[in-house]
Amino acid sequence: MEKQWIISISREYGTGGHKIAEKLAQIFDFPVYDRELLDNVFGDEANVEEWRECDEMPAPLAFSKKFSGTKNSSEYTLAKRQFNYLRKKANEGGSFVVVGRCSEYILKDYAGLIPIFILGDEDVKVKQVMESRNFTEKEAKAALARHNRLRKRYHNSYCEGKWGDSRCYDICINSSRLGFDGTVKFLEEYIRERMKQDQNNKN
Repeated sequence: MEKQWIISISREYGTGGHKIAEKLAQIFDFPVYDRELLDNVFGDEANVEEWRECDEMPAPLAFSKKFSGTKNSSEYTLAKRQFNYLRKKANEGGSFVVVGRCSEYILKDYAGLIPIFILGDEDVKVKQVMESRNFTEKEAKAALARHNRLRKRYHNSYCEGKWGDSRCYDICINSSRLGFDGTVKFLEEYIRERMKQDQNNKN
């Protein structure tokens, strides 16, 4: 059986994290789990669309990972179902790329995990959001602040480590420096080196 590799991409909004994950998945011929997770988790359930607004949304402020909190909230229910699905896929032994969903923490016990955090310069992120969403500069800045605030709260609701803390990842990379293609190339080289070293250790 081939070695299992799980590439976990955490990202700030506006850094191209989803596109980078998709490109790495294409390069290594791995499935990618991001927005598609809802369809995978809920299957043929008729109400799947009702859950989309809860995807990667933080639990209510009353929730704490240390106490019982509001565990019947839609946000909590969806998060736990996604976490369980990711563990199930990891237990099956296949390799894949996953975007967000606290995956660097949820899957930390799997030897082939490669956790990556993608950040970016504010002006570059604003420009990216303006172009991709057809937003004004003011709208883009507001979207950046909102999405990153929610991602941070979501992550920190369920994880021991803090969102974006370099100690939680193999690599933290600023995609504004190398651009999309350069970032993909750099990460590809790192991942291939990890795979190479793992193979050498077996020989």
